[in-house]
Amino acid sequence: MNRDMFGDMEGMMAKLKEAKAKIEETRIRLDTIMVDGDAGNGMVIATVTGNRQVKNIAIDNELLDDKEALEDYLIIALNKAIEKANGIHEAEMAAAAKGGLPDLPGMDLFK
Repeated sequence: MNRDMFGDMEGMMAKLKEAKAKIEETRIRLDTIMVDGDAGNGMVIATVTGNRQVKNIAIDNELLDDKEALEDYLIIALNKAIEKANGIHEAEMAAAAKGGLPDLPGMDLFK
């Protein structure tokens, strides 16, 4: 009986190791996914990775003389891009974790 318990423990540890590897692979892949958020009909475009790192901000030259509008549009564009990236990040990480986690009673975290 103890042998079965340790066998289950070893299997569980292997699954946890597998889950950790899948999560790391997903993090690396999320760095290659780019998401845009825009404001002012495209006058400001923010590009963010699936890991929510800002990669680029494009600003239309017309906005350079209107500091207040530029600030407002930057906030809007960044928030839109980060919101999209959050959705992608959460879905991808949940899928990666769920695929490798062992079945533990009461631990239905990703349903």
